[in-house]
Amino acid sequence: MEFEQQLAGSAHLEAMYRYKKLYEMLLEAIPSSVLLIDRDLRIVSANRNFFQKMRCSLENTIGFNLSKVLPAIILDQVDIIGQIRRVFDDNKDIQGERLTYRAPGIPLRIYYYSILPFSWQGTVETAMLLMDDVTEKVRLNEEVRRVERHLASIVESASDIIVSTDLDGSILTWNPSAEEHSGFKFYQVRGRTFFDLCMSDHHEDILAVFSNLRAGRDTQMGEWSLMTSDGSWIQVSWVCSPMRDHQGQTTGMVAVGRDLSERRKQEAQLLQLQKLAALGVMAGGIAHELRNPLAICVSAAQFIQEDNTTDEFRQLCAQKILTGIKRASVIIENLLRFARPAALMELREINLLVLLESTLDLISNQAKIQKVDIIRHLPGHPLFVSGIEGLLQQAFLNIYLNAIHAMMPEGGAITTEMEINNDEIHVRIADTGHGISPEYLDKIFDPFYTTWPVGQGMGLGLSICYSIIKQHGGSIEVSSNCERGTMFTVTLSLVNTSCQ
Repeated sequence: MEFEQQLAGSAHLEAMYRYKKLYEMLLEAIPSSVLLIDRDLRIVSANRNFFQKMRCSLENTIGFNLSKVLPAIILDQVDIIGQIRRVFDDNKDIQGERLTYRAPGIPLRIYYYSILPFSWQGTVETAMLLMDDVTEKVRLNEEVRRVERHLASIVESASDIIVSTDLDGSILTWNPSAEEHSGFKFYQVRGRTFFDLCMSDHHEDILAVFSNLRAGRDTQMGEWSLMTSDGSWIQVSWVCSPMRDHQGQTTGMVAVGRDLSERRKQEAQLLQLQKLAALGVMAGGIAHELRNPLAICVSAAQFIQEDNTTDEFRQLCAQKILTGIKRASVIIENLLRFARPAALMELREINLLVLLESTLDLISNQAKIQKVDIIRHLPGHPLFVSGIEGLLQQAFLNIYLNAIHAMMPEGGAITTEMEINNDEIHVRIADTGHGISPEYLDKIFDPFYTTWPVGQGMGLGLSICYSIIKQHGGSIEVSSNCERGTMFTVTLSLVNTSCQ
């Protein structure tokens, strides 16, 4: 019996030893600073975290009074000793108190501390002081709040409309600029969908944008009219981006909108100014072109009125008047061709290959005189376009004559080739002349712009050519190099691809 009692006592001691080791392991693993304090305010136990944070050791901590271990600045700032005594007296814990201190040579530290009673049979034997160092957490929280305030300030002060929605389009945020442009306050649109505030004609486009954002695609753009509080609409250019959570999942949309009303007004004003400028250039060009033949007519008419002129001289003056009137008539006719679009009823199918061949025949003698070789790379089958034969021939003739002029007096070569792309035909006319300087390249289709000497050109040839090609639903482009010459590309639609 005595042996059994000894054995039970030994097992009990072994269990106590295990529990003590487990307690010590738990104490060391706790990320908080832990102190066990007896009724005399002596420290019974402390963990490694406390020693590291307070920069003290086991030898000058265990068995010492709390007032000798904790920094005086803590004891002066917070009545920890008084609170520990209340825990012993009341057997109630104290939770979540904040403690901030800065000891000499130590950065500012922030703790949250709790005091817990450890009682046995109704008597508090020790008090446990737990101190959590939340310095980094507080610093990060303050940094997050600072960033949030900064971002909020940007959104609040932005002149653009900034709206955020969830994946269903319900409005989550609505910045002051959105209130100013729309007239709706945030409380009036909160919970409404973005679609409700946009014109119904644009709903399909907006749904497509939301679908693309949900599918993980990046920034989407569009122009959708936004409703205002008075029932009118403003045209807004939107840039929509996905709003993602910390896992990268799309949770909504952020739309940044810019009111286009002022821009459209400025564009209209600029267009009007450009029209007036073009009108001024045209008026000046017309005046310049008509002044020369009219001046000749006036001079000849004055000579005719004199009494001492011979019949032969009168006849010469009359001839000059007739020539001047014809020249003025040609100028007016060219202006009418430039300004007057062709009637659709006049259009018919034209074999473009035959038209180009006949146009090249027209310039062949002049090209020979100017030492210009004509090179043709044309297909052997007919190609049909819809148009007016005389106007199209005039357009190509103007291009060829400009090419010949660009190679005077040295001569060179004009190459004509054709390329078919789907239902379009590209006619490329290239010369080996002196080319066009880059600063003049965007002006060559302007009315009355010419580099020819005064009296040799009106500056309407390429303008008329451009107008004719546009009237035929085509396009004309030019590329040039001052060393290799110039190439015009005329693109027209084929009307009978079965003939290819």
